[in-house]
Amino acid sequence: MSDRGNKRTIQGVVVGDKMEKTVVVRTERLVKHEIFHKYIRRHVKYKAHDERNECRVGDKVVIVESRPVSKEKRWRVQEILEKAR
Repeated sequence: MSDRGNKRTIQGVVVGDKMEKTVVVRTERLVKHEIFHKYIRRHVKYKAHDERNECRVGDKVVIVESRPVSKEKRWRVQEILEKAR
């Protein structure tokens, strides 16, 4: 794996692992509301490529941007930070 350019890395939690070599990762971020000045939680779900099929629901993972693997997969699982209990 060569390091070309600046690839984005995101931390998230696996919420789906029913597909073959694919996991759904949910990431959260805090955004400040323009008018009320409160912080709101926003979430996005990414489909990520898991080559060895080792991620399970509840795992905390780091995903990295990659070339398109399929129609919706543009991320790869880089490492599993914490396994689910």
